[in-house]
Amino acid sequence: MDPDTRRTDGGRVLIGGSPLRILRLTAAGATAVEGLVAGEPVGVAPTRQWLARRLLDSGLAHPRPAPVREPAPRVAIVIPVRDRPAGLAATLAALAALAALAAEGHPPVVVVDDGSIGPGTADIARVAGAQVLRHERSRGPAAARNTGWRSTDADVIAFVDADCVPADGWLDALLPHLVDPSVGAVAPRIVASAPLGAPRWLIAYERSRSSLDRGRREGPVRPRSRIPFVPAATLIVRRSALEEMRGFDERLVVGEDVDLVWRLGAAGWTVRYEPAATVAHPLRPDTVAWLRQRFAYGSSAAALGVRHGRAVAPLTVSGWSAMAWGLAALRRPLAGLGVATATTVLLARRLHGLDHPWREATNLAGRGHLGAGRLVADATRRAWWPLAIPIGLAWRRARPAVAAAFVVPPLVEWMKERPPIDPVRWTVARVADDLAYGAGVWAGAVRERSATALLPDLANWPGRRPAIES
Repeated sequence: MDPDTRRTDGGRVLIGGSPLRILRLTAAGATAVEGLVAGEPVGVAPTRQWLARRLLDSGLAHPRPAPVREPAPRVAIVIPVRDRPAGLAATLAALAALAALAAEGHPPVVVVDDGSIGPGTADIARVAGAQVLRHERSRGPAAARNTGWRSTDADVIAFVDADCVPADGWLDALLPHLVDPSVGAVAPRIVASAPLGAPRWLIAYERSRSSLDRGRREGPVRPRSRIPFVPAATLIVRRSALEEMRGFDERLVVGEDVDLVWRLGAAGWTVRYEPAATVAHPLRPDTVAWLRQRFAYGSSAAALGVRHGRAVAPLTVSGWSAMAWGLAALRRPLAGLGVATATTVLLARRLHGLDHPWREATNLAGRGHLGAGRLVADATRRAWWPLAIPIGLAWRRARPAVAAAFVVPPLVEWMKERPPIDPVRWTVARVADDLAYGAGVWAGAVRERSATALLPDLANWPGRRPAIES
């Protein structure tokens, strides 16, 4: 079970998942959950299959698949690279054990040289025993990955960026998830490694809050969830899923990995994040390069918005929570508290089927409103800062709220995580990170002539779903 899942009403009600949901079970269902939690296999009974799928898809629980049995799926490793011979050498060295499995001229490692200047990159790949494919001119990482996987007939494609160094046993932790036929892709945890000469504060910050690191907790990957995306720095994908999606969208220079993952989900595939497998990825060597990277990531939001709509919204909260915090920001705290209280009453009425509807409504509404406050502050600091800063400077009433949005969440995050960096530098780094990303979002919006990535999605939890699912 997910650590945040709560079992109430004698085990007949589960509360948790991402997005949050309430699932009511029959007596037989509650007994079946007890068995699954105790380690019983799901089996082939349709009702247990349905229940297990419901738990996994909602994020209330996570799978513990058995090791892959023979015959194991055939895996090809595809490495897109351009002008990074040293990084490629490090990656190939980490994959040497797999490269040794090459059979009769069909190496499991394919390096796609995406228009590198000079022969050095290709030479390193050939010396390591990898198959080398070359684009005479650079066509971008999406095209390089597509060239690589289409050149093989493997059942599973493992995309590994040059510079990435997978830890021992990384594939052994990822491949078992593909025993589930609904799983189209699985991603490991990407952890930051420090290049020589990188600033110490940047190393400390990135090791605690790298944008590629999805954290210590596993789960399904989908928009508006705890794990909204995973990067393709290392990503294993089922070949049939790639064929159905026609690979990566080569029109995207940045964000092509997020686009693929979201298209897989929209097509009915499951994408999972498995932090038991780790891959080291070097952070940028200096502050300027780091800020450029954040700007580039932000610039992908608008193009993703054109393709995926409100999935890229900088803020997704209940309209009631947005109203409550808006009133508080305008120095109307009692009015904001009144809105929060009213939503608690309305939620309790919708939870009348539970043993303790008022207790659960107070708990859920309270946590929801507090969480929404952090999300509003994050969106203000990250996506809306070009508007928020001038408003704060010009409008005295809004000034404290804007200042709090920039300072309070980073400090709370520092107190929770306790990274090896002082709170002042942590806050400065956090704000610089968000400002650079937000500048990229606005630049992308101008380029795409689309404001989708700047508009909030004021969903009203539980929205179109019933308050209690059965």
